[in-house]
Amino acid sequence: MNNRVTELLHIRYPLIQAPLYFLTSAELVAAVSNAGGLGTLGPHAGQDSLPGSRYIALDRMRKEIRKVKALTANPFAVTLINGPDMSFWRPTAEMLVEEGVEVVLINEVLDAEIYDFFKRHRIKTLYRALTPTIANSKEAEKLGADIIIATGFDEGGTVPCRVIGTFSIVPMIADSVKIPVIAAGGIGDVRGVRAAMALGAEGVFAGSLFLTALENPADEKVKRLIVNSSAEDLLLFRTQPAYYRTLPTDLSPKLAELEAQDTDRETMFKAMNGYHSLWQAMRLGNFDQGVVSTGTGISVIKSVRPAAQIVADLMQDF
Repeated sequence: MNNRVTELLHIRYPLIQAPLYFLTSAELVAAVSNAGGLGTLGPHAGQDSLPGSRYIALDRMRKEIRKVKALTANPFAVTLINGPDMSFWRPTAEMLVEEGVEVVLINEVLDAEIYDFFKRHRIKTLYRALTPTIANSKEAEKLGADIIIATGFDEGGTVPCRVIGTFSIVPMIADSVKIPVIAAGGIGDVRGVRAAMALGAEGVFAGSLFLTALENPADEKVKRLIVNSSAEDLLLFRTQPAYYRTLPTDLSPKLAELEAQDTDRETMFKAMNGYHSLWQAMRLGNFDQGVVSTGTGISVIKSVRPAAQIVADLMQDF
C-alpha cells in the first residue's frame, strides 16, 4: 500500500529510522533500507572517535555514505551537518550531491538558500524542528520541505522544549500543513504505528527502537539495559536546551539529586557531561560518565533483533 511518503522517497514502507547521531552506521542504515524503510546516517555515523575538525567529519561521512551504497541499492537519508554559525552547510550539501544522496534530513534550520539548493538538485528534504510548532511547520512547507517530522515529548535524546506528547503534536501539525507529516516519539511497536496513522501521520520516525537493532553500534550494555527496562525506569531532568531522560546509570543518582535541588539548567548540563554524555555512555559504555537516553516507548522492546525484523514488525499492516 503506497502513500505520499513512500512515493516521495521511493521506499516500500513509510518508516524512517532516526539518525541517532553516532549510534548509526552503514550496516544499520543499509539494513533498514534493504528491509523497505528509509535508513538515515547521523553525524559521526560508524565512528569510534570524535573528529578533530569539521573537515575530518565531512570526509568520514563521505566514506560512510559510500559504505552504505555498497550495501544497498535503495534510497537512504543523511543528516545535514552544520555548525552553530551555519557557515559549513554548503560544503556538506555539495558533498551529498556529489555522492548521489537522495534524501536529506534538516534539523531545526529554516533557511531559503538551503532548501533551494536541495530543490535544484532534486534531493528530497525532511524537516525536523527541535520543538514543532504550527508556525515553523508552515514556514518549512513554504520553503519547500517535502516532509515534516512532528516530534512529541515522548522522544529520546534532546526532547522538545514544550511538553506536548506525540498524540497531541501529530494532529496539530498534520492539520496545519498540506505536505505529509511523519510522527516521532514513543513508537515502539505496530500499535504505535497504527495510532500515528489514525492521528493524521503518513508515516513514522523511530529512534529508540533501532538502538536495540543487532546492527546498531551502541555498546551491548546499552542494548541489554533497554531490553530489561520500561518507561517507569526513566529519569527526566532539566538541562540545556530543555530536558533529557536517562535510564539508570552510575551517573544518574547524582543527576536525580541535583534535579531535586532545583538546580539550574547550565549546571545540570555540565553534571551530565554535556553533549559528550551520550557518546560516553551509549557508544563507549562508560556509564559513570554519561546518560542512556531513550524515548518512552521502550516498555515494549523485549529483545535485540536484526533491523529487518524491527521494520517487518512495525510495518506488518503494509
